[in-house]
Amino acid sequence: MSTDVNPAPRLAATLFGVAALAGVSALAWGSLVERNRFTVRHETLPLLEPGARAIRVLHLSDIHLAPWQERKQRWIRSLIATEPDLIVNTGDNLGHTDALAAIEQTLEPFSGIPGVFVHGSNDYFAPHSKNPFSYFTGPSDHNAETDALDISRLEGFFQDTLGWSNLNNSAGSLTVNGSVLEFFGVNDAHRNWDDLAALPGAIEGVREELSFDDRTPGRNPLSIGVTHAPYRRVLDSFVTNGAELIFAGHTHGGQVRIPGMKRALVNNCDIPLEQSQGLSVWTHARHSALLNVSAGIGTSIYAPVRFACPPEAVLVTLTASDIRYS
Repeated sequence: MSTDVNPAPRLAATLFGVAALAGVSALAWGSLVERNRFTVRHETLPLLEPGARAIRVLHLSDIHLAPWQERKQRWIRSLIATEPDLIVNTGDNLGHTDALAAIEQTLEPFSGIPGVFVHGSNDYFAPHSKNPFSYFTGPSDHNAETDALDISRLEGFFQDTLGWSNLNNSAGSLTVNGSVLEFFGVNDAHRNWDDLAALPGAIEGVREELSFDDRTPGRNPLSIGVTHAPYRRVLDSFVTNGAELIFAGHTHGGQVRIPGMKRALVNNCDIPLEQSQGLSVWTHARHSALLNVSAGIGTSIYAPVRFACPPEAVLVTLTASDIRYS
C-alpha cells in the first residue's frame, strides 16, 4: 500500500532556510566587508580653457567619522598619494560626539592644499538611531533631539589649519595650476538651510573681483557649485547661476542597492534615483551642468551596512577642453 507524501512543507522549509542564510550572508558582507571596502572612483572632465594644465580634484563626502574607526582614518590619510591639487568637501564629516580630534588628525595631510567646503547636518548634530525602512517613505525628518557638535571648532580647523574656503551660502574663487575657478555653495539643503536668494549677489561680487584681477586677463573661470544635499531646487539654482560642474554628497549612493541595477532604492532627497551616485548631467531651463554625486565614505554608526555600493572618494581630473579622448 502506497502513501502519498506532500512535499510542499519540506520544500517551503528548505526555501525559507536558503533565504534566511542568504540574508544573513548579505548582512555579514555589508556590515563587515563592504562598508570597509574603500574605493577611489576616477572621472576625467575636459572643462578647462584650451592649453590649461590639468587639475586633480579630490572629492570627499559623508565621512561620518567615529573616533574608533581607525581603518577609515588611515585610508583617508593615504589619499594624499593621489596628489590632489584641490579638495572639495561636501559635508557630514562627523559621526560621533567625540569625533572632532579624529577628523582633525584624519584630514591633517591635506593642510596647505587649496580646498572648499560646505556642511551637512551631521557637522552640526550627532547622529541618532532611526528605523532605516523609514527612508522608503521619503526624505528623513528631524524631530529627534540630538547633541550639538562644535561647529565653530570644525570650521576653524577647515579654514585656519587646512586653508579651505567656506562656501555655505557663499561664493569665492581660487586660482589652481593657472586656471581660475569660481565657486558657490549652500548650507545643508536637507535641513532647509540653503539660502538660494543670497547666491546671485555673492556670485556677482566674486565676478566683479575677477574682472578687476590683473592676474587673470582673458581667462574665463570655470564655475563650480557645491552642495551637501542635491535637492532639485539647489541644482536648478546652480545651473541658473552658471555652474558647469556640481559636487554633491548626502545620498550615500543609496547605501544598500541591488547588484547590477542603475537606480538606487532610496536617496533621501528628491533627485531621480538613477542620479543618486556618479557622474550625470543636470538640465534646467535649457542649460546644463555635470553633476558628480559621491556615494560617500562612511555610514551612520546606527546603520553600518553597505551592499552593492562600496564607500568612495572621487578623483576628478579637470583637463583642457582642447584634449580629446577616443
